[in-house]
Amino acid sequence: MLFFVLGGMLGAALVYALYWRAQREAARLEEQNLLLMEERQIVLDYMHTMVDAVGERLTRDELFQRIVHAAVLSTGALSACIFEKGADNMMRGVAVEGLFPPHRPIPDTARLQLGSRAKFIEQVLKSESFPVGEGIVGRVAATGRGELIADAPSDPRIVRHDDPALTVRSVIAAPIMVRKNLIGVLCVCNAADGLPFSETDYSLVAALAEQAGLAVHNQDFIALQVEKQRLDLDLSLASDIQKTLLPQAMPVVPGLDLDARYVAAQKVSGDLYDVIRLGDTRVGLAVADVSGKGIGASLLMAISRTLLRVHAARHESPARVLSEINRALQGDVRDGMFVTMIYAVVDVARGTVSYARAGHEKALLARRDNAGTVCEYLASEGLPLGLADEMTFDAAIEEKTVGFEAGATIVLYSDGLTEAANATGVEFGSARLADALHAAHGASAAGVNNAIFAALEKFGARQLRDDYTICTAVRTSGGP
Repeated sequence: MLFFVLGGMLGAALVYALYWRAQREAARLEEQNLLLMEERQIVLDYMHTMVDAVGERLTRDELFQRIVHAAVLSTGALSACIFEKGADNMMRGVAVEGLFPPHRPIPDTARLQLGSRAKFIEQVLKSESFPVGEGIVGRVAATGRGELIADAPSDPRIVRHDDPALTVRSVIAAPIMVRKNLIGVLCVCNAADGLPFSETDYSLVAALAEQAGLAVHNQDFIALQVEKQRLDLDLSLASDIQKTLLPQAMPVVPGLDLDARYVAAQKVSGDLYDVIRLGDTRVGLAVADVSGKGIGASLLMAISRTLLRVHAARHESPARVLSEINRALQGDVRDGMFVTMIYAVVDVARGTVSYARAGHEKALLARRDNAGTVCEYLASEGLPLGLADEMTFDAAIEEKTVGFEAGATIVLYSDGLTEAANATGVEFGSARLADALHAAHGASAAGVNNAIFAALEKFGARQLRDDYTICTAVRTSGGP
């Protein structure tokens, strides 16, 4: 009987012990869950802070400062600092919150004043640099793995400062990574409650550093998108400017057939052509190439085209027109920018074409003689517009006049045409251009241009490396 009583008491005690053990385990699990939920909420709040920071279009330094501030609030640390890795493989403090201890001992010559201590420490942190691999921060940067030092005074790598306010009791350093590339190290120092940082604190700081890396990446991505949008707007404006510069229709001049083609290699071209009616029997033809791309080149093109039209109406001489354009551009052209141009005036009544070149490609003339069709390049001297002073330019520019009777054809073009290359890298060249014109001689201006483009295609010219511009005039049998 006693045996059964004792057995029952022991069984009840065992059940009671197991019950309380289960209760303690449940309480421990509940506490862990609460801590995890608290940590999760901290990380979520931190993520929201980072999203807001990126959305505000902060500078990189401002974003780093926002990160260390959020890290202090999230972890309860007394201070935090971000050390950024430079292209020279050196670490530099770029953002600090609180009295964060400098990475190296402060020189004896420096004297801390209580009222300026925080500012002084910040200046020290942002002025010092050290190589990857040096100290706790350098080691984290070198390995890409975070470190928790719960008992900092016993760690020989920790710098001892004379100022008690800079004593390091506990520290956590975590890498800030962007697509496996180290950007910097987030470091928090000394918990506000005086206790050592724990593994839970470490996992929290590691999560915050990961979110900081995402914030930096997103900021860089947004900056790239903003720059792309700016460039797209720049290109759109430049393209719109160029479209307004091209003639909408060819002028009607009895005895003359005109056609022009303009094919841009990119959204913005560096080429320009113009056809200007100068009277009942005269017409001005121009092809130009502006160095550079973008809105600056387009504006220079617009200025050049305006000057061309103004001076073409005032002067009969092509050389004089180019000289006046060069004179007007002096002092207004940025270094490295210039304009090449060829300007020709066809006079149907006189049966002539006068031309001058400002560093541009030679015009190509086809005519008939007793031996048949003859093609020749019209040479003349001249310097690009906007490069030389007035005296030098005027001394170099040369004007020539040749016959332009019925059946003659003149082609003005840009260098993108002759420099077009096939798959083997061979350029189309001036000889093939002359052959194409020779074969098409006698056709209309549009027929000549079609034949030249067909020759380019047959040659196997690959995707445009440069712009194609052709302006062609054919002297027909009609006219005055």
